[in-house]
Amino acid sequence: MLRLNTRPDYLLWFSRICVGVLFIFSGLIKANDPLGFAYKLEEYFEVFHTTFLNDYAVTLSISICALEIILGVALLVGYRALQISWGLLLLIVFFTFLTFWSAAFDVVKTCGCFGDAIPLTPWQSFSKDLILLTLILVIFFKRKMINPIIKSHRAMHIVIALAVLFSFGFGLFTYNYLPVKDFLPYNIGADLPNNMRTPSSAPKDEYVITYQLKNRKSGDTQQMTDKEYLKTEIWKDDNWAIVGEPKNELIKKGYEPKIKDLMITDSQGTNYTSEIIENPYYNLIIVAYNLDNANEKGIGDLNAIARNAAENYNIRTVLLTSNTKESIDKYIKKHKLIMETFNADAVPLKSMVRSNPGLLLLKNGVVIDKWHFHNLPSYEELESKYFRDSNLK
Repeated sequence: MLRLNTRPDYLLWFSRICVGVLFIFSGLIKANDPLGFAYKLEEYFEVFHTTFLNDYAVTLSISICALEIILGVALLVGYRALQISWGLLLLIVFFTFLTFWSAAFDVVKTCGCFGDAIPLTPWQSFSKDLILLTLILVIFFKRKMINPIIKSHRAMHIVIALAVLFSFGFGLFTYNYLPVKDFLPYNIGADLPNNMRTPSSAPKDEYVITYQLKNRKSGDTQQMTDKEYLKTEIWKDDNWAIVGEPKNELIKKGYEPKIKDLMITDSQGTNYTSEIIENPYYNLIIVAYNLDNANEKGIGDLNAIARNAAENYNIRTVLLTSNTKESIDKYIKKHKLIMETFNADAVPLKSMVRSNPGLLLLKNGVVIDKWHFHNLPSYEELESKYFRDSNLK
């Protein structure tokens, strides 16, 4: 009597576990900050001239993150292997194309595959996707060998339903109430002045200069780095001359501060960054990178907090936005804002707090706390927890 070979396919299981875990991890990391991933999608829309999709960036962000988690869970438990393997293959082919395009044409500096938790260069992202593509091809060609690990159809459907509810629910929660884990340099506890400094002993960028040389007599040409040029002393030979412009190429990136693009100015262009960021007392920073789209109820609640904080404890409140002076003046008049208003570029403002508007509480340059406009503290909560013992009254 013949005995069937029931040994597990170790290559298939290895591929299945690696792909499933990585898809779940990637989806969770991005779903932790769906607005940040939406900003990254907008960069791709700009590159491919599809900016009409910007209005759907958040919806697509949450959906893509959820899809990754669901596909990862389904693969691990063996749910509908034929359909899931097709979904994985189509998704990884699409991602591989995007990362290759970003790397080859240097259009998007980081792919956002793992959010801000693990920033990857375009070529690193492309390499990662090639490995995933290889593993997914193994899964695809062996898809008929994938068996569910849960025998009960009812239990399997419950697991998938829970995965769907969690993946979409988690993305919606973090979008409305800030990331659960903040990987940005403005996270709670961050020392902003320190994050903006470059230590004197920090390594600098290293460049190599390449010269194109031509021999006046023979017409021969050759390339030579600046070090080779000096070492060989070819510069002493009058027959050799440098032609064209030397090529300056970065070979090693030096130290880069965590915050390198924040500059806070008034309407005249005067720099107030240090004065605001390094305030030794409690101060409130309201961030609305785009006042035109800012939640008006949130702005009203923040204005009330600012008024009470100033009247009772002389606490300074500033509003940071990227809007023009004209639109700011109209907005202030319309909403009767009482806080000072300053300008900053939209990119760092989007990183300061994933909310429009959002609130940061700073003291001596340290982020004490931060809030989305959906869960702003009341003035009484701020007073009892922070202001009352500040000796500012």
